[in-house]
Amino acid sequence: MIEIPSDLHPDLVPLTFLLGNWAGAGVHDFPGSEKCNFGQEVSFTHDGRDFLEYRSHTWVLDDEGNKVKPLESESGFWRIGKDRKVEVVMVRDDGVVEVWYGELADKKPQIDLATDAVARTAASGPYSGGKRLYGYVKSDLMWVGEKQTPEVSLRPYMSAQLKKVVSPEDVAEMARNLGDLPDDGIAFFK
Repeated sequence: MIEIPSDLHPDLVPLTFLLGNWAGAGVHDFPGSEKCNFGQEVSFTHDGRDFLEYRSHTWVLDDEGNKVKPLESESGFWRIGKDRKVEVVMVRDDGVVEVWYGELADKKPQIDLATDAVARTAASGPYSGGKRLYGYVKSDLMWVGEKQTPEVSLRPYMSAQLKKVVSPEDVAEMARNLGDLPDDGIAFFK
């Protein structure tokens, strides 16, 4: 169930499905890089203003699912207009800054994004743009990213399936919000 926080900026209600902490795994495959499975932790948070704060950390996994080394990290800010247009400003650990534009699908929790502007530091590798698709499917957050460089045409390079992470604080908050329950659990179901 998706719950809308009372202090969420009204413009962000269509993006509520993104809120929270997510964790899962995926596949990374791009020419010039080693193909690998990766783990990922993502958070979408808000502070009452008209944007979501986004953070993502990925790491290479070995065959047993253990963390081997960091893969990519990125952070940014997501906004949505009244016309369902989404804009994202993102900074990645490899020295790339991106501006993404896209749209929230009609009647379903799915966002298509494409880069509009890319800035790179001298230390970053070749990169000229990308596309991403995010979707909320059966309570999971799923995404696929496409990437292009001057040498490689736009193609999928990362995808993951993420599950919502429930922290002990979240469980305590849910328990507080249950209100008065009967003393014996059986009476609750009568």
